[in-house]
Amino acid sequence: MSAEVVSIADGEPLQIPLCDPDLTQEDLEAVNVVLCGDRLGEGPTVETLERAFADHCGRAKGIAVASAAMGLLIALTAKGIGPGDEVILSAHSFRELGHAVLRSGATPVFADIDYWSGCLSAIKSAAKVTDKTRAIIAGNAAGHPADWPALRALADEHSLFLIEDSSEAIGSRHKAGIVGSFGDVALFDFAQPGVICCGEGGMIVTDDATLAMTMRRMRARTLGDRASVSAGVDAPFGAPMGELTAALALSQLSRLDVLLERRRGVQAMYDGFMQSFEGIKPPYVSPDVEAVHWFLYVVHLGTRFSKSSRDAILEDLRTEAIEVHAYSSPLHLQRVYRERGWTRGDLFVTEKVADRAIALPFHAHLTPEQIAFIVARLKDASINSGAGAAIY
Repeated sequence: MSAEVVSIADGEPLQIPLCDPDLTQEDLEAVNVVLCGDRLGEGPTVETLERAFADHCGRAKGIAVASAAMGLLIALTAKGIGPGDEVILSAHSFRELGHAVLRSGATPVFADIDYWSGCLSAIKSAAKVTDKTRAIIAGNAAGHPADWPALRALADEHSLFLIEDSSEAIGSRHKAGIVGSFGDVALFDFAQPGVICCGEGGMIVTDDATLAMTMRRMRARTLGDRASVSAGVDAPFGAPMGELTAALALSQLSRLDVLLERRRGVQAMYDGFMQSFEGIKPPYVSPDVEAVHWFLYVVHLGTRFSKSSRDAILEDLRTEAIEVHAYSSPLHLQRVYRERGWTRGDLFVTEKVADRAIALPFHAHLTPEQIAFIVARLKDASINSGAGAAIY
C-alpha cells in the first residue's frame, strides 16, 4: 500500500482505503509479456482466460467481456429479451445491472430480499411473476450465495431465463455448488474492489454452446469478420476484453486460493474485534452455505439506528481517514426508477437493510492495528449517533 492513498469517490488522501489490489511481481510480469508482444486487443490470452475461468466454475464456455453490466446486456439481447418483457431482480444490487435491463428495452421488476443474506428472495420473486416475465437476475450479495436451489426451481417452473450475478462472490460456495454454476448464464466482474482486480473486465459463463456462440458474436467483431457476409447481420456491442486485462486476470486466477485465504485472514481479524460490539450485526452466513468470500466487510446496524444516524457514522469514520461507504443505494429509489412509479415503502426489507449497511475497508493489506482502529472508531461513532444498542 502506498504512503498516500486516494479515495475512489472524491480524490482526497486517505489513511485506510476501502480496497487495495493484492498484486504481485508475477502480475506485473504477466502484463509486461503482453506489452512486449504484438497483440493488445483480443487474442490468445483472452481465450486462455475464458477456458480457465469456465473450468473454475465447472462450466462449458466462457466469454470475456468489458464488464459484467455489458455481459448482462449481451446475454439479455442474445436471449431475445427486450421491449414488452419483464425481468425480476433485486434493488439491493450493483446499479449497472438494473440499468442494463433498461438498456435492453425490458422492464425491471424489483422483488424484495432475504433479510439475513441480502440476496433476492425466491418466495418474493414468485409473487412478481406474470405472463410477461422472461428472466430472473439474482446476485450473491457481498459474496454470500443466494438460495440457488429455490431460485432454480422457480425459474424452471415458469420457464424463465435464470441469470446469476456473481460479480461480488468469486470463490464462494453454496452446498449445492460453487457460485457461477447455477444460472443459465453467470456473470463476473473484474473491477475494483473484487478479489480478481483488473480495473475493468468481466466474464460470462454458460453450458449452452449455441447461446455462447451468439453472445460471442454480439460482444465484438474481429478483423476476420470484415470479409464475412453473415457477421454483419447483428450489430455488435463493441465490448471485448483486451490482452492486458486478460493477462492480469489470468495471473490472479492462477493463485486465487492464496488471494482468498489472505482475505479470509482479514475477515477473521474483523470477526474477532466485532465480537464485543453489541450495536453491530457482523456478516451473516447461512447454514446452507459452505464458504463465503466477502466482497467487502459489510456490517449491519441494529433497527434503533436510522438512515441519518448511519450517515453520521460514515461521516465520523471519514473524518478519521477511513474510507467507508453505504453498501447499497436501493435501485428502486433512484431517479430513473422513481420516474417509473417505484417509491419508498415498496420493498420493506431492502430499504431496512440498505439504510443500515456499512461497507468497511476489506483487502489483504490491512494490518491488525488498522482493523482494531476501524472497529474502535466505529464503536465511538455509533455511540456519538445516540442510537443505543441493536435490536434486530
